[in-house]
Amino acid sequence: MDRANVAACWEANAETWTRQARAGYDLYRDALNTPVFLANLPPIAGLAGLDIGCGEGGNTRKLAERGARMTAVDIAPTFIRHAREAEAEKPLGIAYLEGDGTALPFAAGSFDFATAFMSLMDMHRHDLAIGEAARVLKPGAFLQFSILHPCFAPPYRKVLRDEAGNVRAIEVGRYFDGIDGEIESWHFGAAPAEVKASVERFRVPRFHRTLSEWVAMVVGAGLAIEHMAEPRVDAQTAQAVPYLADTHIAPLFLHIRARKGAAA
Repeated sequence: MDRANVAACWEANAETWTRQARAGYDLYRDALNTPVFLANLPPIAGLAGLDIGCGEGGNTRKLAERGARMTAVDIAPTFIRHAREAEAEKPLGIAYLEGDGTALPFAAGSFDFATAFMSLMDMHRHDLAIGEAARVLKPGAFLQFSILHPCFAPPYRKVLRDEAGNVRAIEVGRYFDGIDGEIESWHFGAAPAEVKASVERFRVPRFHRTLSEWVAMVVGAGLAIEHMAEPRVDAQTAQAVPYLADTHIAPLFLHIRARKGAAA
């Protein structure tokens, strides 16, 4: 699958995605993934940052609220329209642009840091996306990104439960399959049944690489990994919020922070 097809998929998803994410149905993001990402983010107040694959801009706004001077890009015009509308309603100084993460429209060395919340994995060329992020970073700057965990969320993943409905294991497969644009179709699992019934499923192109391939792409872009995280809920949260209980057994997400050499 090429860039144009990826862009078409995300543009088709963007209207419903924005509406449902803002309604709180992306529970993995709001209750786990984004809070851990932000907790592990270095201080960014006063820094020039780039959010790559910003979607409707919710996470970009959290970065701006921490004092960063944010620019954000996304390949889907509808996402950018919604992000700009939110910025107009409550200005935080964010510039939202239509842009391709594999060919960023910025000069080399433009930013003090870059983020990518669950977006690099959805681009048709992960290597180009990481390389572009590295290119637009200043020497000594960092890239922090989150992706589906390559080991525990490969193309085949099934949550196994006991007779009482408690999560007991995660079954995975096809880890070594190089997936390039295989379409997955799903709803936000936390959305009410009537909401799911009222809209089409998201059609998400999947591009899977192994953990070692991700590390090789980061290192190949001239970045040094300095932090990794595998967000999980504790036992109490797993019991209180069963929707998230699978992450107490095995991680669904992987976070990486990598820094560009000061001499680059």
